[in-house]
Amino acid sequence: MPRATVGGKVMASVTLKNVSKSFGTFDIIRNVDLEIADGEFVVFVGPSGCGKSTLLRLIAGLMPVSEGAVLIGGDEVTDVPASKRGISFVFQSYALYPHMNVSRNISFALETARIGKAEIARKVEAVARMLKIDHLMERKPRQLSGGQRQRVAIGRALVADPDAFLFDEPLSNLDADLRTEMRFEIARLHEDVKATMIYVTHDQTEAMTLADRIVVLNHGRVEQTGTPRDLYDRPATRFVAGFLGSPKMNFAPASTAGGVLAGPGGFSYAPTHLNGAAVSEIGLRPEALALSAGGAPGVIEGVFERMEDLGHEYLCYVRVGGGPIWTIRGTGTPPALSPGQAVRVAWKPENLHLFDAEGRSLEHGRTGEGSA
Repeated sequence: MPRATVGGKVMASVTLKNVSKSFGTFDIIRNVDLEIADGEFVVFVGPSGCGKSTLLRLIAGLMPVSEGAVLIGGDEVTDVPASKRGISFVFQSYALYPHMNVSRNISFALETARIGKAEIARKVEAVARMLKIDHLMERKPRQLSGGQRQRVAIGRALVADPDAFLFDEPLSNLDADLRTEMRFEIARLHEDVKATMIYVTHDQTEAMTLADRIVVLNHGRVEQTGTPRDLYDRPATRFVAGFLGSPKMNFAPASTAGGVLAGPGGFSYAPTHLNGAAVSEIGLRPEALALSAGGAPGVIEGVFERMEDLGHEYLCYVRVGGGPIWTIRGTGTPPALSPGQAVRVAWKPENLHLFDAEGRSLEHGRTGEGSA
């Protein structure tokens, strides 16, 4: 399939136009419109069952779309087989051939494509050196660690010189240390090859540290797209606000009377920018809260429940106004508190998130870009 080029370089932008996927009457993906630029690293996140892996497979051509169109490099590929789309797929399972050594696992697709032996050797050697597995070429998959196997799987995708990489939770089988190491390697790989990468994960750390842009999916539709910082600071909906962040954002019901917003624990605030919009819920991130010993403005009354000392930081759990338990993130030595002790929680208006009854952010349009 001829591909669009600029200055001799193959363009690998990915465009989804009103893409839907249904099984019978059950909608998995609902009218997704998305533009991914050439060379961009985009991460799909969302809870289990939201459709993120299905959307990746629709882009790959591993399953047909029910409605809409998929374009790669400006060319429509909706009905083009996966093998002709110029992409490589890295799965959650390594899917290595157990009877082949590392070298043949990487080179096998090139062999079946009848590429010359000298060219295959050159490509495999270059990829193995880039991924730091050139000393493992004679080993079988059973002789490798999880991280080494994942490098081989990435090498197999890389050696095909694809226009775009698709990753489906590639690090989920690794332990915490290996996940950190491989996350760094994938980021470095993107910097080196400058290819378009689309990455599916449920891990917020992977999403926040790898992505140029994050696409948050919810029940098969795009809830919001944006840079990691934009989505964290300016979530468009209550869903995005609660999904991104660990510990998650604290929420509490609120009501407005006479222009004053009231919430649990004596929370009171008089916003001036809502133009009559009704607030249903307030949100504050754990790091935006602090335990207050004095009578400073912007405080909420609560009762201490539990403390977790993590060394570099602490998490303090406080029940506010006899209602929800909120998390406060602090640094240094945690204060000495006893369960049931009354405490005061300080907050600042600039950190406050307000949501209406439909879960829409009343701050989002005022301070950031619109939702996708």
